[in-house]
Amino acid sequence: MGPHLWVTEIFHSIQGESSYMGWPCVFVRLTGCNLRCVYCDTTYAFTEGRKMSVDEVVQCVQAMWEGAQAVQSARAGFPLVEITGGEPLLQKGVHGLAERLCDLGFTVLIETGGQLPIWTLDPRVIRIMDIKTPGSGHEHANLWENIEHLRPQDEVKFVLMDRRDFEWAVQVIQRYDLPRRAHVLLSPVYGVLDPKALAEWIVQSRLPVRMQIQLHKVIWGPEARGV
Repeated sequence: MGPHLWVTEIFHSIQGESSYMGWPCVFVRLTGCNLRCVYCDTTYAFTEGRKMSVDEVVQCVQAMWEGAQAVQSARAGFPLVEITGGEPLLQKGVHGLAERLCDLGFTVLIETGGQLPIWTLDPRVIRIMDIKTPGSGHEHANLWENIEHLRPQDEVKFVLMDRRDFEWAVQVIQRYDLPRRAHVLLSPVYGVLDPKALAEWIVQSRLPVRMQIQLHKVIWGPEARGV
């Protein structure tokens, strides 16, 4: 059966965040996280889940994409799979899963909290890496070395609670010249920071960054799972 993973859920939905927002996507949510961000909206992924082999996960992903064009002939960037959590890099088996999915022709995203090395991942994987702000409660956990390993296809995300978080993010963006390294995303915490306020701050800053909201919450509401 090969390596195993603890999996909270696998589901087919619309990508709600990142520059891939709006694309159909299969999500593989792995169990476990070593952080407890104050705004976390997937606390059920801390402990819920079941043990699955990499083969089983791959078969499930393939079944959810059944009926789509053959992967080999699909347009660039599609079909899309995101491995998320929790913190997916806590599980060693994630590397084998990502490699298998890439070998099959999927576009693979991995969303990580940024506290573990991203350079160990298969180079075909697109990394979406959080940089934890003071408002998250885990600014101390950022592995700053990860920034040196970002590539143009990767994405950096700041989740913002308030104006203080925004100003802190601006300092980090400028200090590391992040737009030169990767796509930069600024996201308001749902129900806490007014998206209009964040939009105005971004316009005033003149920074080459992308604002995002959590599209899946707009569509299905903040409590819905498996979307």
